[in-house]
Amino acid sequence: MDNITGKVIIITGASGGIGAATARLLAEQGAKVVLGARRIEQLQELAAQITQAGGQAACARANVSERADLVGLVDLALARFGQLDVLVSNAGIGLISPFDDLRVEEWEQMIDVNLKGVLYGIAAALPVFRRQGSGHFVNILSTAGLQIVPSMGVYAGTKNAVRTIAEALRQEAGPQLRVTNVSPGFVHTDFAEAMTNPAIKDQILARRDQIAIPPEAIAQAVAYAIKQPANVDVGDIVVRPTAQS
Repeated sequence: MDNITGKVIIITGASGGIGAATARLLAEQGAKVVLGARRIEQLQELAAQITQAGGQAACARANVSERADLVGLVDLALARFGQLDVLVSNAGIGLISPFDDLRVEEWEQMIDVNLKGVLYGIAAALPVFRRQGSGHFVNILSTAGLQIVPSMGVYAGTKNAVRTIAEALRQEAGPQLRVTNVSPGFVHTDFAEAMTNPAIKDQILARRDQIAIPPEAIAQAVAYAIKQPANVDVGDIVVRPTAQS
């Protein structure tokens, strides 16, 4: 089953971790990838690696909390490759802390990136998908939204908000568009580096180093959903370490 070759796929948060692994895998399987993230140097290096390996890639600096940046990524895909087939909304932050810390600015950052960033992507890509009569939204969520635990309330809330939005979008999309949510568990990335509560950061890093799976495992799940025939919509995939409760 080869339903990836030739597809034009935008990936946000593509400068490292799950985003970079997904970009490499999809490019290896014949996709034309358009990479967005805030770290432009890493993006350019990744795009160069993909091109040197025989793939096709374009990139642009993109902060998903800025609507114009998502519009710019879609415009880049159309200008460079003439179409857009898939939007992988992968960019996200997890500034984990208990409510009593009152890190309100960090709550707002998670809402801006994890929730509004996905909405901005939908707003930019949906008109293109409608014109084409086809398209696929893939949202990288989290098992934190499936098993609610202390200190992850706001983070899980943003992920579950996207889960709700995605289901409504799927129902509105009709027979021509697809919507997939991928919920990773512990993945070996630099996800925890931005956390500002030292105790929780140390706890997350220690657990990651004990049980985490590689980001390529999530990339494989994304590829699986995209590969399906046009009339098959894989709604939800959960990928986590076997050791994760």
